[in-house]
Parts: sequence; C-alpha cells; structure tokens
Amino acid sequence: MNIAQALAFRGEPESYERQENAWLLEHITKIDSFDLIMKKDQELTAEQEQAYVDGLKRIQAGEPLAYVTGSQPFWTLDLKVTQDTLVPRPDTEVLVETVLHLDLPKDARIVDLGTGTGAVALSLASERADWSVTATDIYAPTLDVAQFNAEKHDLTQVKFALGSWFDALERNQYFDAIVSNPPYIDADDEHMQDLATEPRRALVAEHRGLADIMLIIQHGRKWLTKDGWVVLEHGYDQAEAVQQLFKKYGFSSVRTVKDYGGNDRVTLAQLKTA
Repeated sequence: MNIAQALAFRGEPESYERQENAWLLEHITKIDSFDLIMKKDQELTAEQEQAYVDGLKRIQAGEPLAYVTGSQPFWTLDLKVTQDTLVPRPDTEVLVETVLHLDLPKDARIVDLGTGTGAVALSLASERADWSVTATDIYAPTLDVAQFNAEKHDLTQVKFALGSWFDALERNQYFDAIVSNPPYIDADDEHMQDLATEPRRALVAEHRGLADIMLIIQHGRKWLTKDGWVVLEHGYDQAEAVQQLFKKYGFSSVRTVKDYGGNDRVTLAQLKTA
C-alpha cells in the first residue's frame, strides 16, 4: 500500500474521514500531513501498513483519533492524551481566551478545577508567565498526564493538587480566577453515545448536568480574592441556568460567551466585594 492508496482507504474525497486518514498517516510515517500528497507514491513498510489499518479499526469502533495517536493539539500546545483523560476540544479554547481577556493582576493566581490533560491550565500558563496557576483533578492517573504535559512544555509555574474540586486545595488559598470545564452532560443526553470511549466521570453530572457547576459556583465564593472571577464552560443549552446560579449566589457582571460554532459555551461572573 502506498500513501495515495492509504489516504483513499476510507471516506469520500474532501471528507473528515480523509482528513483523519492524513493525520493518522502523519503520526505513523512522521511525514507532515501537508507533504503526504507530494509523496503519494511512497510505499508504506509492512509495520506502517499494519499500524495504519489497526488505527483505522480503532477509530471506526468509536475511539477518538487522539487516543490512537496519543496526542492532541490544543491552543499552541501538543498534549499527551490517554484513555484516563478527555480529548481537549477546540471549543474549550474559548474558555482560555475568555480568561486571558479579563482584567487580572499581572501576578494573578488562577486555579483550574478538573484539569484533565492540563489543557486550560497549561495554555494559560504558556501565555502568562507571571501568573501562578494551580491545576486539580480527582483522579491520579489523569493528573499524572497533566503533569507530564507541563514538564513537556517546561511550564514549571503550574502546581498540581489531587482531590475533588476545592477539597484538593490547601486552606487559606485565594484566587483571582477560578476556571473549570467540569462535567456538564445529563446522563440521558443522546450525545453520550458518541462519547462512550471517553471517561464518563469527566462528562456526566447529576441534576441535568448542573450539579458540579452549582458546587463550583456555590463554594467558589470562599476561594476568591476581592473582585475575583469564576469562568465556566457548559453545555450549549445551559447558559440561562448557569447565569441564574451565579446571580443566586451573589455574583455580578454575569455574561455568556459563544464558541466558534455560535453556541453559548462559557459563562463568567465576578464576586464584587465592598
């Protein structure tokens, strides 16, 4: 099988499947996906062909490409991904952008709750070297992946803490911004069937997907500095409910930011203090 045959192995021309083929071939052959077409007559070795076929089988069985390749680009970083982590999505970059646009101190203290691969925490740290960033997760193997990614990108100012939400933090810590992409999918949501290979604990929350969001908003007040912010990713149809939760617990300057597809995706609010 040569590269041209491999690229055409699955999907119609210009389809997303063909693009996935190219990304998988790039991973296996170490040839940049843009250069594959220039080397279309190059034959794959027997090992490369077997790895390619096996990888496509995994994708067709429902695994994300990132689990096959073991990595996923996010923001400006290439992140290690394992089956202990969610695959970072482009829409979560809106969460990063939103935090970067806040009027925060030059030496701001940030906590990313439920960090997963570390995507949000590490992206923020990569853009703001003077910020002190803490990343938490409840599951040790997941936190290990985030720590690996921090070391890979030499982001030494990021600290890691194991535990459930605020339980991971030491007392008397205060943050200028609490950031999170928590579980927010209802267990009965039809989209869960498309996410079956990813860790359910990082996706599903009780109370129609709002349980963890509510916990972060309710208890976040105790961990914020004067005029601190909470910035949360949520489902496309949850903006109104999240806004109401912020208002219920005394936050102001509540607003929602849309993702790249035009869906409500991130809601933030400030805890104004006298």
